[in-house]
Amino acid sequence: MYKTFSMELAGRTLSVDVNRVGKQANGCAFMHYGDTTVLSTATASEKPRDGIDFFPLSVEYEEKLYAVGKIPGGFNKREGKASENAILTSRVIDRPMRPLFPKDYRNDVTLNNMVMSVDPACRPELVAMLGAAIATCISDIPFDGPCAMTQVGMIDGEFVINPSQEQWKKGDLNLTVASTREKVIMIEAGANEIPEATMIEAIYKAHEINQTIIEFIDKIVAEVGKPKHTYESCAVPEELFAAIREVVTPEEMEEAVFTDEKQVREENIRVITAKLEEAFAENEEWLALLPDAIYQYEKKTVRKMILKDHKRPDGREITQIRPLAAEVDIIPRVHGSAMFTRGQTQICNVCTLAPLSEQQKIDGLDENEVSKRYMHHYNFPAYSVGETKVSRGPGRREIGHGALAERALIPVLPSEDEFPYAIRTVSETFESNGSTSMASTCASCMSLMAAGVPIRKMVAGISCGLVTGESDDDFVLLTDIQGLEDFFGDMDFKVTGTTEGITAIQMDIKIHGLTRAIVEGAIARCR
Repeated sequence: MYKTFSMELAGRTLSVDVNRVGKQANGCAFMHYGDTTVLSTATASEKPRDGIDFFPLSVEYEEKLYAVGKIPGGFNKREGKASENAILTSRVIDRPMRPLFPKDYRNDVTLNNMVMSVDPACRPELVAMLGAAIATCISDIPFDGPCAMTQVGMIDGEFVINPSQEQWKKGDLNLTVASTREKVIMIEAGANEIPEATMIEAIYKAHEINQTIIEFIDKIVAEVGKPKHTYESCAVPEELFAAIREVVTPEEMEEAVFTDEKQVREENIRVITAKLEEAFAENEEWLALLPDAIYQYEKKTVRKMILKDHKRPDGREITQIRPLAAEVDIIPRVHGSAMFTRGQTQICNVCTLAPLSEQQKIDGLDENEVSKRYMHHYNFPAYSVGETKVSRGPGRREIGHGALAERALIPVLPSEDEFPYAIRTVSETFESNGSTSMASTCASCMSLMAAGVPIRKMVAGISCGLVTGESDDDFVLLTDIQGLEDFFGDMDFKVTGTTEGITAIQMDIKIHGLTRAIVEGAIARCR
């Protein structure tokens, strides 16, 4: 016998069927919002995966074209690989969920969301986000939830909660906010030069609605939730840390990481690693854990330097931007090119113009979007970080970074009547040490101008980082984070905009949410 739970959400009924389908998954929520139907499941392996030092979470968002009464185009009449929209939606679901799983959990977890029916008034991405959270919360998988998500649009200066597909396309704001009980945990936004105060108001309007959804999820969990299973912790033992500190003192580790040259820092860590491998050569168990232990030791050192001493690894002040350089027309025989450099991050962007017949055709679930005139593509080759790896085409990260830079520039592009061309910009990462997506935004803006595209205003982007202490009031915001501060910090808060307002936001965090003071401070710092 299955149970159905319902609540009113933004003037429509959201209902969840539990134990109706998918009973062999650890958790399953059959979601209905209007006529939009999504099947969300959460499954976990019985044992941890051997030999890894990360949490193996996979989030899938499956678009079935039967959901909108379509047969897939092309010769193969079945769904193929995930569309860009599906990949971007998977990333938006992943970002708030991942920090809420235990840090020492190594069991494989898959969150699958299958869109089976689409009501244009009820966006399927939102239903999938809520379904993933509910399926995980009612499962026996360890998870420090619940979390909830709300979308906010803005039409004629008025906020619209959970807008329809048409309202989402026509409005001046596309905002998605995820929250836990107390804090905001994820922000994704595209905006038409929205003032900071308006953006913050919209974020906390969504946060307020998320609290009502969390209350709804709590009721479901109380009635049908499973007890969370125990698991084998993969945390590094404290005795190994103690032994490492006897071989390599905190002062030695601080000296190793304190440099503005990424290559020098990596060589210093290689020397420390060799020293520790020699010291523990006869302890096979510790040798297996050593890479993760060194990473944790380096992380604690960097965080202590920033939080307690306000000392950044490359010697910059907390609010200081890395050295900037820019030039245009560096590539011959293309329509426009520009190179933007910020510290050791360097992006070359190339702009190509073509007739409108060359715009991208889209075969997806949104019947209002059948083509795309402006395309931004981002590439991240292994050599940009000094690694060797065969290129297999763009992954989820590349697609996400490209979409963020694309969203940042759409508000300033000329209309088709003013400039009747399809536009493609490609960001090639020449060198990377953090914030390549924001460097892509800056380089794209310049290459568009170099190609003669009459953009209305210039757009720039920057990322703000965070290191937190024991309390909500104990934190340091970092302007223009480099790679190490991204890896070891708690937040990557990217904001793009013109002199008038915000055009895009993307926030990734590794902790259980941000206070309002941090959100407001980060947005102000990025300006």
